[in-house]
Amino acid sequence: MKLNQISDNKGARKARVRVGRGLGSGKGKTAGRGVKGQKSRSGVSINGFEGGQMPVHMRLPKRGFNKPNRLRFAELNLGRLQQAIASGSVDAGSPITEQGLVEAGVIRRLHDGVRLLGNGKLEAKVDISVTGASKSAVSAVEGAGGSVTILPPKRVPQPGPKERKPADKSKKNSDGKRGKKKAAAA
Repeated sequence: MKLNQISDNKGARKARVRVGRGLGSGKGKTAGRGVKGQKSRSGVSINGFEGGQMPVHMRLPKRGFNKPNRLRFAELNLGRLQQAIASGSVDAGSPITEQGLVEAGVIRRLHDGVRLLGNGKLEAKVDISVTGASKSAVSAVEGAGGSVTILPPKRVPQPGPKERKPADKSKKNSDGKRGKKKAAAA
C-alpha cells in the first residue's frame, strides 16, 4: 500500500449541499428558504415579535426585584461537613476555616463567604469559622460540643462596566472652543 492509495471509508466524508446553484440541483432559486417575506432573508431577529402588537413579555406584569449587589454564599450542609471529616479530608481536631474547606475540596469556591446550613447530622466536635450560619446549624454544632465563629463577609469584586476615558482638553483653541477658528471678516 502506498500513501497516495489511502482513502477514507465510503460515506465518511459527505459533501455539503451547495444551495442557490440553479434549478437542476433541487436547491436553486430560493435555496431552501421558501419564498418571500422576512424569514427568507438574512439578518432576521424576530423572536417575540407579534406583528406590531404589544408582545406577551411586555404585556405581563413584572414582579419583584433582583438586588444587583447582593452577597453570594457557598452553602455547606452539616451532613457534607461530617462526610468530609469521616473521609479524612478535613481534620476535626484543628479549627476549620473557609479557605481550608476549599483546599480540602468540600466546597468549590468561596464567593462572598461560606454559609453553614443545618441539613444532616454532625457527630464530630468542630470549631468552624464561617461567614454565616443558620440557627439550626449553630445549635447542632454546639450540641456536638463545638463552636461556630461568624466572620464579616468578604465582598468579591465583580467585573463592572468599563470606565470611560475623559476627553482630551488640550485640543481647544485659544478662544476655548473646539474646532477650526473662524477667520475674522475684514
